Amino acid sequence: MAETEVSVDDDALYVLTAVLLTPAQFPSVLGDDFPAACAALGVQPYADGYGLVIGQDYEGARWTVVVDDVPLVAVAIASWDCGMEYDLSPHDRTVVTALPGWPLSVAVAAPGVPEPHDPEPEEGSVPPLAPPSSEEWGPAQRRLGADEIALQWSQWRQQIEDEQALPSPETSAAQSRRAHPGLRQAMDQARSYLEFPPPVGRVRSTFAPGGARTLRADGPGWSMVARTDDMAFFLLDEEPHEVFPVRRGDELPELLTALAEMAVRPGG
Repeated sequence: MAETEVSVDDDALYVLTAVLLTPAQFPSVLGDDFPAACAALGVQPYADGYGLVIGQDYEGARWTVVVDDVPLVAVAIASWDCGMEYDLSPHDRTVVTALPGWPLSVAVAAPGVPEPHDPEPEEGSVPPLAPPSSEEWGPAQRRLGADEIALQWSQWRQQIEDEQALPSPETSAAQSRRAHPGLRQAMDQARSYLEFPPPVGRVRSTFAPGGARTLRADGPGWSMVARTDDMAFFLLDEEPHEVFPVRRGDELPELLTALAEMAVRPGG
């Protein structure tokens, strides 16, 4: 964290974190796809994407600064992930817009300034960005749930293996959930993407061990996270907090392979 030269109403911003907003990698809390995520921030869905610099001004107010220097933000994130210090200081000319609030939950705060708070609204200003409530369930929470499964894949996968090793009534119910009409509809919509390509970012692919790929796909009312060499998990708007495991079977491998071929990947 460092005081940068990013301008927010002529004040410096204490940077707390940063995230990328590109077709292949964007905060899914903002939307099902890249254009929707950009629209949530009021910026155009340019193919090169943006970086989101999240921090506080000297009064402690929360700000999200959108910059078009994606390589700089990517280097900063990579450095921080490696435990290295990096002074993220985008030039003023790279600033596209500065928005009040934070779209994501941030657990840290800048030292020596007041507690994080939204800036005082000005006439004509947009409402402050805010992370979705954990007390509710909707598209944003559903997408965040899928993100968490992707991050903790091995733990979720082990849980399914444990269920298989210990037969129980709950296991039988979990195995039969694939017949859920909402789940069937979600799989049909995912398959329709192969014939009718969705907006960019609806299907994304990242590295997975063993030469496989981790897939993230979203659609109206559903999210999927899967490994191309394994199974898939679905979440539905109509089933709050429920996770639907879908084992490979005869249908899933072909679908996952085809989705991986059309998916957007980081770096191209």
